[in-house]
Formats: sequence, C-alpha cells, structure tokens
Amino acid sequence: MAVIAPLLALVYAAPGLWRWVSQPYYLLSALLSASFLLIRKVPPLCTALPSQREDGNPCDFDWREVEILMFLSAIVMMKNRRSITIEQHIGNIFMFSKVANTILFFCLDIRMGLLYVTLCLVFLMTCKPPLYLGPEHIKYFSDKTIEEEMQSDRRVSWIVEYFANWSSECQSFAPIYAELSLKYNCAGLKFGKVDIGRYPDVSTRYNVSTSPLSKQLPTLILFQGGKEILRRPQVDKKGRAVSWSFSQENVIREFNLNELYQQAKKTYKNQDEAEAKENPPIESKKDQ
Repeated sequence: MAVIAPLLALVYAAPGLWRWVSQPYYLLSALLSASFLLIRKVPPLCTALPSQREDGNPCDFDWREVEILMFLSAIVMMKNRRSITIEQHIGNIFMFSKVANTILFFCLDIRMGLLYVTLCLVFLMTCKPPLYLGPEHIKYFSDKTIEEEMQSDRRVSWIVEYFANWSSECQSFAPIYAELSLKYNCAGLKFGKVDIGRYPDVSTRYNVSTSPLSKQLPTLILFQGGKEILRRPQVDKKGRAVSWSFSQENVIREFNLNELYQQAKKTYKNQDEAEAKENPPIESKKDQ
C-alpha cells in the first residue's frame, strides 16, 4: 500500500507534471540537481574521478558521499511534510540536491565545486520560475487602484493576496488561489492580488513585510466594508509570521468561504431587490 498510493498520485498528476517538466527552468534545474549523480555514475565521466572506496572503483559512491546523500534524503522528507503542491515537493528536492551537490563537488575537487557554484549562480540570474498563467477570476491592483476598488462598493467583500513574483511560496500558492477564485467569485465576493514587490508603498500601508526572514509572503487579507477583518498568516510581536499552511482546505476553513460566499450572494441579491422596489422602472407612453 505504501508503494501503490504514491504511484496512484503520480498517475493522477501526470498531465500537470508533463506541462511542468516541459518548462526549460525545471529541465535545467533537474539537470543541475542530478549533475553529481551523472558524473559519479556514468562512464567515461567517472573513470578519472578520485575515490575513497576500498576497491578503488571511481564509478560508485564512497562512504562519505553515501552519508551526505542519506542526510539529504532525511532533510527533504522533513521539509516535504509541510509541502502542499507537487511544485513544492519537487522544488524542495531540487533546492537541497543542489546544496548537497555543492558539498559533494567541493569534497571531490575544489575546482569542480567552484565550477558548480558558478553554474548555479548563472542559472539563478538568468532563469526564473514560470508564472502561473491558467484560468482565474482575479482583479490585479496597483498602488493607486487597490483602495479605490474596495471603497467603490462597500457591499462587496474582498479577499486580497499580497505577493511578490520572486517568492517561491507565492508561486506555489498561485494555482490554489486561482482555483478558489473560480469557485467562490460572485457579485458580493471578489478576489484580488497586488504585487508588493513592485509596489513597496502598498506593503507599508498594509503592514506586509517583503523580507524573506519575516515569512509573510504570501499574505491573505479579508476586507468587508473596506475594512480589514482577517489576515493569514498572523504576525507576532517580533514581526515574524506565525506558521500557517496555504492549502486550499485551510483557506476555505479559516476564511469560512462557503458561508461567506452564500452570505455575499444573498446580501447582494436582497439589496438589489430593495433598490428595485424603491426605484421601479417608469413605463413609457409607448408601453401604455
């Protein structure tokens, strides 16, 4: 059962995985992550490498490399316990594989270590993770339009995501937030986003820190009547975010989206009916 469940999950996610793997960013990242394995295991690349094995076989891992790889596996398993999406799982594997590769290459040869670090830096500077471009029902705000939009109709409840394109957590949350917007968007409940990496004054205005150490990205805030009602993650006295998982289930539960959706539809409909009664349509002489 322990083997069947992951296989079924892999088959279920296969269409999305194919689109994900076909992106150049992920192909290059996978190549960098597997580079030490390829060099150590594939002849003739491995034949000239030094080895501390008793049998002197240069095309197999020695005891020190096995220890580093086992430690890497333990770290990835611990980090993936909090991962939600497949992107987060694979992203953790890529990130810690590169860290382990750096250590392994430096242990093997300092020149190979320096070359690998250089390649990783070039990759980080030239290749950016692809942004989510799927269907969504989200309004994108600028620093000037965010308050105008929320104040224009106080009957509308807004859930606004404060994000930055460079944040991997924001990129992982993007498809989840898009799916929520497609499911719950209505006349009385709308979804918005604002890039506080691009508009830093918005981050100051709404007290959302863009520092990676604060771990406040992404931040979701519920506005009703133009006023903040709820935000996740919460922030402690030291300005650090209280640990919170941005899964679809957590967002629905914490923001009570099912009830909020029904209430928004009902309130908006009742107010429209009341306004229609107060201002009945005037019949034209032609109709009479």
